[in-house]
Amino acid sequence: MIVGFGFTKLSAERKEAAKGKIDINNNVTIKNVEESDLALGKDKQNVLRFLFEFTSKYEPSVGTILFEGELLFLEEPKKAKEILSSWKKDKKIPKELMAGLLNTILNKCNVQALILSQEINLPSPIPLPKVQMQAPDKNYIG
Repeated sequence: MIVGFGFTKLSAERKEAAKGKIDINNNVTIKNVEESDLALGKDKQNVLRFLFEFTSKYEPSVGTILFEGELLFLEEPKKAKEILSSWKKDKKIPKELMAGLLNTILNKCNVQALILSQEINLPSPIPLPKVQMQAPDKNYIG
């Protein structure tokens, strides 16, 4: 269960004015997994800290958005040890856990990236819905 989320670094840079076709590449990377203590009232719980990095690169060399942060995950001690040892051994996280972690990170980061992209006049890093108008149906009698 995810019990905490926070950013440790927010960076946005626009290098030149956006013109022509711009490719935007978004990427999330888990940088490290470590054990940490979380105080819940008078008790301390052992949690896993997933350190991540999110980047949106605007090509060709228009700008970059970079976030670093941490996600705190509470798990049964036995399962937490398995996750941690798997990470230390070959930098892998179980697929069933990875999907939930990445979706949470992407949800939070995409919203923040959208805000920062507006502040520095970069295009939105995620596709936004657009209204499309259709010509009225000429055969409609109403």
